[in-house]
Amino acid sequence: KFEFNPKDGIDNPALSLTEDTDGEGVGEPRFYLLSKDSAETFGFCLHEELGCQGHIIRQVELGGLAQRRGLQDGDRLLQVNGHFVDDMDHHRVVQKIKASGNQVLLVVLDSDSYKAAKALGRDLSQTLPADARPHLCHVVRDKSGFGFSVSAPEGTKGTFQLSVQQGGPAERAGVPAGCWLLELNGASVRSYSHTQLSRKLKQSGSRVTLLVASSAVEEFYRLRGLRVTAALADTSWLPFKARELRMVKGPAGYGFLLKEDDCSSGAIGQFLWDVDVGLPAEQAGMKEGDRLLAVNGESIEGLDHQQTVRRIRARQDEVTLLVIDPAADEFYQSVGFGDPAWSCP
Repeated sequence: KFEFNPKDGIDNPALSLTEDTDGEGVGEPRFYLLSKDSAETFGFCLHEELGCQGHIIRQVELGGLAQRRGLQDGDRLLQVNGHFVDDMDHHRVVQKIKASGNQVLLVVLDSDSYKAAKALGRDLSQTLPADARPHLCHVVRDKSGFGFSVSAPEGTKGTFQLSVQQGGPAERAGVPAGCWLLELNGASVRSYSHTQLSRKLKQSGSRVTLLVASSAVEEFYRLRGLRVTAALADTSWLPFKARELRMVKGPAGYGFLLKEDDCSSGAIGQFLWDVDVGLPAEQAGMKEGDRLLAVNGESIEGLDHQQTVRRIRARQDEVTLLVIDPAADEFYQSVGFGDPAWSCP
């Protein structure tokens, strides 16, 4: 049995908790947006149990946040931040939740419905919307501009629709035509007038980061009482990626030093320095100043320097590191995405 006892908290509940079942006894998935508060706990554990399928919600604390929001003992976790996890390794799911930053969106199915769906051979990934995620897009201006224009109903604030130029920078960055703008450079636009938004765009210089959603996606979250944020976004269009480095130790070792230092967010991080030319680290693509995110597929969040070193040494002659360079790290911090280690499926 594996257990995960989250140590983050929640603010915003899901308002749509549909319990209707069809003729075959399979109910609807339920959505919960859990917002971080370091002084609280989620109030549940995530289990993997012998003889039972799925990632199981257990030990729902009486009167705790999870129970107050509606999570129930035996619920099966289907999705974390828009990623289908039912067929995913349990430890990977745990890491996705731990590394979700300030908030996490969970989708669950009650125990009886889950068992019924499995007995019927249903593909549970198909019970969830195929594209119910906003897009986080980084647009670089060219000589013609950003490649989008903004329209807004007269006299209103915070409601902006984008028209996208075909073949322009915005389209190349993944901005869908006719989408709604939710955040600009990590800040909500809900209080902006059209004039204020125009000023902010001009102040952005040659690069701008947009959180956008189609009408269908915006309505999907609105009907469930959920606010769309960057933590829920599809990041596949972003130029900023974590990198996986696979190394086999040579006669002179891996060829790098691990040093503990402050991150731009103020937290303590583990950084990679003194990368030796020609040794395995450099050959794998390690760069001076990379921040270490995970070792052998497991996040190092919460580990101190010595614990991280021990994890790297756990496999005598090989190791796989997930790292991110300073520019990408700063970008993810600026848009409030949380830990970029798990931003990809």
